[in-house]
Amino acid sequence: MNINKLYALFEQCSGVTTDSRKVATGNMFVALRGANFNGNLYAAMALEAGAAYAVVDSLSEDFPAQYRDRVVVVDHTLATLQALAAHHRRQLQIPIIGIVGSNGKTTTKELTSRVLAERFTLYATHGNLNNHIGVPLTLLAMDSTIEFGVVEMGASAQGEIAALCAICQPNYGIITNIGNAHLEGFGGREGIIKGKGELYDYLAENGGRAFVAQEDEILTLMAAVRINLAVEPYSYSLSEGYKSNLSGEYNSRNIAAAVAVGRYFNVEQERIASAIESYIPDNNRSQEQSTPLGNRLIIDCYNANPSSMEVAIANIASKEGAKLLILGDMLELGQWSHQEHCRILELAASIGGVEIVLVGENFRKAAHSLAIDAICFKNSAETAEYIKQSRVSNRTILLKGSRGIALEKLIDCL
Repeated sequence: MNINKLYALFEQCSGVTTDSRKVATGNMFVALRGANFNGNLYAAMALEAGAAYAVVDSLSEDFPAQYRDRVVVVDHTLATLQALAAHHRRQLQIPIIGIVGSNGKTTTKELTSRVLAERFTLYATHGNLNNHIGVPLTLLAMDSTIEFGVVEMGASAQGEIAALCAICQPNYGIITNIGNAHLEGFGGREGIIKGKGELYDYLAENGGRAFVAQEDEILTLMAAVRINLAVEPYSYSLSEGYKSNLSGEYNSRNIAAAVAVGRYFNVEQERIASAIESYIPDNNRSQEQSTPLGNRLIIDCYNANPSSMEVAIANIASKEGAKLLILGDMLELGQWSHQEHCRILELAASIGGVEIVLVGENFRKAAHSLAIDAICFKNSAETAEYIKQSRVSNRTILLKGSRGIALEKLIDCL
């Protein structure tokens, strides 16, 4: 179907969903398919649940006749979803700031969106909807009342940020940092630099502006070599004097980025401070929590890579009292996995007087190679049993690991 005709149908709808279980009345249901699912099979269910239209790329012969007039058949539903989002973004004609980086994307997005919301009617990425499906859904959720968009864009390989920029079409951008995340997919550190730099490429080619931390030599150089890129430099010192509920000195960099954006868009100083102070982290990111057993938890287990591990370990090293590090495997590191797990474990052991609990095969192998005294478990379920039996109490405890290790399951035990 012609994108203009499809967009005319979209304008009649109350929103877009790709989950037949979450259809709201008047939605456009887009039937995506993957290795283990086929949304086309649920199109009739979505229409029965109240969807106005269903977009599919396959229609069975026994599809209910009463729904056929509300079905749009396309060649490829994912490509159609992305094209629809790109078309909608052009109609919006609002400023959008794109946020990418190895660490801190979501926290920076949350802080920046709260600061900008002090002046603008704003829509920002919900949760972690930052991929090839999440970014289109974020854009399609913006209506004519929205004055500013903040879009988080994640990637695990080169070319993905470029593809997301083509959909999102950001006017402004922030790369939070270049760290050793998704080494396998990017093909090493140089691949990460090139992949994250695709945001700067898009901005340079389309008259956009990048907010660049002056203290970050890598980002400063990346910006400088793109001679057509307009740069708004800022300093990490901008975070000084702001109160926040975020754990870890490293979050001052995320605060500084939000302050820089707020000042550029003329948000009043008092409103910037209020927005930052009122943000309470959730979703297992940079959270601190006290427990009945006298433990002080630093919960940062939504994701992990060597760079974020380093700063999290440095943060707990600065704390007083008895410490326990519960570290889960860092995933998607490919050929660099063993050396990075060894390096991080050596760093953790160097704190001194700290108990280390490791969860996952990669850290177990690293502990064996280094002959480091650590308690190792295969998974979070085994770890939970140990914690329950040990009655861990009166400790400062870091929970840090990749999402797939599910360290959040340990919180109730501590």
